[in-house]
Order: sequence, then C-alpha cells, then structure tokens
Amino acid sequence: MLIGFAGPAQAVIVDRILAIVNETLITQSDLNSTFEPVRKKIEGSLTGEERENTLKEAREAILNRMIDNILIEQEAVKLGITVQDEEVTGTIKNILSQKNLTMVDFENILEKEGLSLDAYKREVKEQMTRSRVIRRELRANITVSDEEIGAYYTQHRAEYEGQTAVRLRQIVLFFPENADDGVKRKTKADMEAILKRIQSGEPFDKLASQFSQGPTARDGGDIGFVEKGVMNPEMEKIAFAMEPGQVSGIIESSVGLSVITVTEKRGGGLKGSESVRDEIKDRIIDTKMEKKYEEWIGDLRKKAHITRKN
Repeated sequence: MLIGFAGPAQAVIVDRILAIVNETLITQSDLNSTFEPVRKKIEGSLTGEERENTLKEAREAILNRMIDNILIEQEAVKLGITVQDEEVTGTIKNILSQKNLTMVDFENILEKEGLSLDAYKREVKEQMTRSRVIRRELRANITVSDEEIGAYYTQHRAEYEGQTAVRLRQIVLFFPENADDGVKRKTKADMEAILKRIQSGEPFDKLASQFSQGPTARDGGDIGFVEKGVMNPEMEKIAFAMEPGQVSGIIESSVGLSVITVTEKRGGGLKGSESVRDEIKDRIIDTKMEKKYEEWIGDLRKKAHITRKN
C-alpha cells in the first residue's frame, strides 16, 4: 500500500501550488515553464550574488504577471472576448514574413531561447487577448485634446528639431593588446558567428548582453542617441546611412570589431506640429493607457480572491 501511494504523493510535492486566482491554480511547473527562457538569459550573463538576486526578482515579477494574465483572461470571458487559433497562426505568419524566416528557422530560434512553438503560440494568444480586453475597457474612455498635443510638442520640441541623431545599439569585440593576425582572425570569426545569429532573427539586444565587451553590454548594447561628429568617420557614415531596424556588417577599427543597429532617428530640421500630430497623440494615449492600466489591474486584484502559497 505504501508503494502504491508513493508516486502520487511525490508528484504533489514536486508540482506544488504557488497561487490560486479565483479558483484558477498556478503551479510550480507553470512558473518553471514560463520562467525558463528568462532564467537562461540571466544565468548566461550574470554571476554570483547579482545573478541570484536578479533570478529571485525576475521569478517574483513573472509570477505576478501570471496572476495578472489570469485576471485578464477571466475578464475576457466575462466580456465575451475570444482569440481564435487561426488568428494566432496568422499573426505568427506575419511575423515570419516580416523577418523573412521559415517556420523551421523560427522553431530553431525558439529552441535556443528555451521555448516551444506551442508555448510561443500561447504567449501570442495571451498578448492578443490582453490587448483586446484593455482596448475594450480602457481606450474608449481616453481622449486627447488639442491643448495636450500642443503642450507635448512644446515640451519635447528638441525631438522634432536640431541636428540629426541616431539611436544605436552596438556589439563590440576588442582585439587583445598586441594581437597577432591569428588572434584577429579568430575575433573576426567570433563576430561573424554573432552577426549570422542576428541575421537569423535572434534579438540584437540579447546577443549584445551576452557577447559584447563594451560598457553598454548590460543595457543590450544601447548607447543612446548620437549626433554627427561624435563617432569615428567610418562608423558614422554607416550609421547615418541606415534606417531604423537595419543591421550593419562588421566594422573594423584599430581597437576591435563592431556591429551596430539603428533603433531610432530624430532631428534633421524642425517638423511642424501638424506633421507629427498623430505621433504625439499616440504617445499621449500610450501614457494615459499605462496609468489607467495600473489602476484597472489594481481594481481587478482587489476584487479577486488571490491566495499566495509560500
């Protein structure tokens, strides 16, 4: 009899309940599955006490997000909001088309991230559901006046005028001091491998965090906005010729190798408020939505029966 009960008893211990959200359970295995890609990234980029603290904070943040997602899914049921599997598939196909990826390529990328295609589909479905619920509940109550648009334009005038600037992310591999040709060839081969992964669809910021030897590696290689005359001439020429989203080839200098991507451009002369009206309106709406979302999800939490298990 003891042997017969050993299996189920052990399973309960392994897959323990972490939270109950209006009778919906979140188990340890649920959290582990969602947390796995984040864990790999953190463990691949940090060490020691910093890694352990970051893992703890990230695990707690993901558990809270899972609770919020369940509340939103429950709200979607109340509102009759659904997302069909065909819609999810169509969204993924559009993503692949934009990135010029095959499904096989995409599944390989997901595998490296510690995700399965089914898990990614669930994530996309959650995001689509979340977007529809929030739009239904919040967007209709948000208005933006002409005065708000004018005030925003005045406060952020520098973004719409002045010298052209580009916002860059950079991956840099330095040549060791007194490096010979063999070492430089090895460094170039390493950078070529990184560039190939970027071209295959892996996130630039993730690879920058993992491989870049520059001071901005922890920020995903983000070096912020750079105006003309700051970078070395060769890199500047390449950077200002690129459009947002494009990735450069390998750029060699006396100290090492770089790959850059442009994430934003600004400046190049004053734009009238009318020409950027829709852009400003969308920014104001996004800001208001974020504030209202926190209030709205906070109300859902207060109304819900949420039990956390230690």
